[in-house]
Amino acid sequence: MSYDIAQENKEILARYKDLITTSYRILDEDQNKLIRKAFDMALDAHKNQRRKSGEPYIYHPIEVAKIVAKEIGLGATSIACALLHDVIEDSEYTYEDIQKAFGDKIAYIVNSLTKISVMNHQNISVQSENYRKLLLTLSDDFRVILIKIADRLHNMRTLGSMPLEKQKKIAAETSYIYAPLAHRLGFYSIKSELEDLSLKFINPEIYFDIEKKLADAKEIREQYLKEISEAIRTHLEEEDFEFQIKARAKAISSIYRKMLKQSVSFEEVYDNYAIRIIYTCEDKDEKFIAWKIYSIITSLFHSNPSRMRDWISQPRSTGYESLHLTILGPDKKWIEVQIRSERMNEIAEKGVAAHYKYKEDFRKNTDDSNFEQWIRQIREVLENQQDFSTSELLDNIKLNLYQKEVFVFTPKGEIKILPKGSTALDFAFSVHSDLGLRCLGAKVNGKLVPISHQLKNGDQIEILSSKNQRPKQDWLEFVNTSKARNKIKAVLNTQKNAHTEEGKEIMLRKLRHAKIPSSEKDIHKLQKYLGYDNVQEMYLAFREGKIPNTSLRRFIENKNIFTTFLSKFKTGLPKPIIDLQQKNKTSDLIVFGKNEEKLPYKMAKCCTVVPGDPIFGFLTINEGIKIHHDACVNAMNLRAQYAHRVMPAKWADSAEFKNRVKIVIEGLDRIGLLNDVSQIISRGMGINIISMNFSADDGIFFGEINLEVHNKPQLDETIQQLKQTPNVLKVRRI
Repeated sequence: MSYDIAQENKEILARYKDLITTSYRILDEDQNKLIRKAFDMALDAHKNQRRKSGEPYIYHPIEVAKIVAKEIGLGATSIACALLHDVIEDSEYTYEDIQKAFGDKIAYIVNSLTKISVMNHQNISVQSENYRKLLLTLSDDFRVILIKIADRLHNMRTLGSMPLEKQKKIAAETSYIYAPLAHRLGFYSIKSELEDLSLKFINPEIYFDIEKKLADAKEIREQYLKEISEAIRTHLEEEDFEFQIKARAKAISSIYRKMLKQSVSFEEVYDNYAIRIIYTCEDKDEKFIAWKIYSIITSLFHSNPSRMRDWISQPRSTGYESLHLTILGPDKKWIEVQIRSERMNEIAEKGVAAHYKYKEDFRKNTDDSNFEQWIRQIREVLENQQDFSTSELLDNIKLNLYQKEVFVFTPKGEIKILPKGSTALDFAFSVHSDLGLRCLGAKVNGKLVPISHQLKNGDQIEILSSKNQRPKQDWLEFVNTSKARNKIKAVLNTQKNAHTEEGKEIMLRKLRHAKIPSSEKDIHKLQKYLGYDNVQEMYLAFREGKIPNTSLRRFIENKNIFTTFLSKFKTGLPKPIIDLQQKNKTSDLIVFGKNEEKLPYKMAKCCTVVPGDPIFGFLTINEGIKIHHDACVNAMNLRAQYAHRVMPAKWADSAEFKNRVKIVIEGLDRIGLLNDVSQIISRGMGINIISMNFSADDGIFFGEINLEVHNKPQLDETIQQLKQTPNVLKVRRI
């Protein structure tokens, strides 16, 4: 393929000029020289490289640097690192070269980014270890993780040039790790874009359907939001406020989450629109003006009290501050309104990076104690993870990262922020690990409660403890923070190990007395004979006296009989007969991989598929290949954590295929409705009805129908015909 090098060089220069447009106004001469020097090295390092799309590779670091500079708002060091972030990995330049040219700090950041990228190219089962190392950088330099998020954002924006399976893997990883991380660091715009782009590649059918519906309604929506904005604007101008109003539709991924959570269609999501009011004021007047604007809006429109969120009086641990309310517009449509100052808005848009601007010393400023508390929690998880698998580690981190929060108080009135659903025991561990391990109960607002009591906003907690208390196994059933869970598991494991060693000594002593060999092989035979899943369980049973001497005598007798039996029959057992006809019949429906191989498989129970549905195969440890729908609730986690076990799959021959699918139907009750529905399904479409369950209440009916269908077009046509039936208002596949 030939390339227009002269034109590409012009484009490279244009992109670089766009990058420095902002920086030249706000940075000094030395800082701008640093950026130019980094650009020159990156240009040389990537001069002969191209991306999958065929574009010059240098486009990518320039675009990442733009995101770092303009969307995240970092300075010269970060911009230089963004330009250099792939230099060590993809060129002849070394860590020492960058260190010599730019110094220790930039060399450290670029090298950290290189390590993360290298791990991304390795087996994806180490993804949680990758994530751990990513988070470890929080304690060293925030800029590593911020540049990595920028890198992932640009990769997602250009993901269309990658192969289909690679798209799904990267999108799943993004949705599983990077979007929640961006959210937790306060980058709400970036988080929304990452989620939208992930949905676009993971479930394109849903994404483009919602996108089309938003586009179809754009003109009406804009006019509607304009009318409401003007009504608000008029009243705010009367108060001489300096402000701007931004109106928009909600993110596609946000709308889809609501559709799933509420089990409703796009049309039934009631707050697809949002208005943001950003005002300018002195710092001392921020809260006063926010509540004044709130009172003006609630005097103009009815508001939903249950949807009101006050993150100004008590900001989120990320530093996010805003007033949220949901109002009822002129034609009975719900609209979310966000009220925030310019400072609050910048922190909402640029998260951690905005703290560098507003706080001269981010680490030492007490105003950022909430964020510092979160960083301490993450470091505790990372430092206390030796006894846990990497998947457990990822779950522990996600447990603290992504849950909503409750704000509670110590007896002295100090605020503690815990994940929603936390218990009195979680609170005890948050104060001190030793207090958690000795916790007997608690007083919440002066009332005695058990340690499993769930906490609510505003609760004041006093922990009751005893030096004789010890952690118990059932504590793991109700704790909700990773710190508490990790500490309890560690103590229980220590206790269990000690008990296991005691049990092993008791067992060995009994084996010696019974003159039974105690080799590893013999011990495993004894374990299987006694029916324990592993030797540790058997050791504990010996310690607790659950295995009498008579069981050992029977083991000796059976062992002697079995040995005699084997000596008579030297030939192996006959191999099981495989029903080849059934195997071939199953394997003909779906094929796997680029070579379209026919392999045996089973349908996953977590989702239902019919021919025409997008599918993939997942290689399980014990049950072979399982077929999942691309939109399966487990698909994202499987692709993100076990991409090496995901197999591309497609339908080959569906003539003999049948699968059960459930549909839900709702509407207004009338005589003959049930008959009409069954006639459409059975006679009109020739589909077998496995079961029907209909109920009616006050003229509203609800039905669940289990069908046996051959393919997706047959199912889609059936749903379409049912929707056209009089009095039927909604039909959807579960």
